[in-house]
Amino acid sequence: MNTEQIQKLKHALEEEKLLLESDLKSVGRINPENPGDWEPIPADVDETTKADTNDEATRIEEYEDNTAILKPLESRYGEVVKALEKINSGENFGICERCEEPIEPDRLEANPAATTCKTHMK
Repeated sequence: MNTEQIQKLKHALEEEKLLLESDLKSVGRINPENPGDWEPIPADVDETTKADTNDEATRIEEYEDNTAILKPLESRYGEVVKALEKINSGENFGICERCEEPIEPDRLEANPAATTCKTHMK
């Protein structure tokens, strides 16, 4: 894979990273105790009024929805960050983690964060 192809994939990964960060921030926040982890945002609470059962149920449901949305976003975000780290360090980007052969260019175009070749796709 040549430098121009790698730069094109890097650009695609950087754009996806920005989108993922935006999506993650809409449903979560970085865990202050573990900066590598995202946690769902609890629904807003109006402290000036006493919440009724329906309001409480709605907040719980929103929190659960945020949790369900957050997990796949966080997983993909980790894949994208790892791919960018490989590109930036020159460390085996585009090499299958299972067989150590080059990942097919069309697979990388479809998924620049791919870590395996077509034979070893997850």
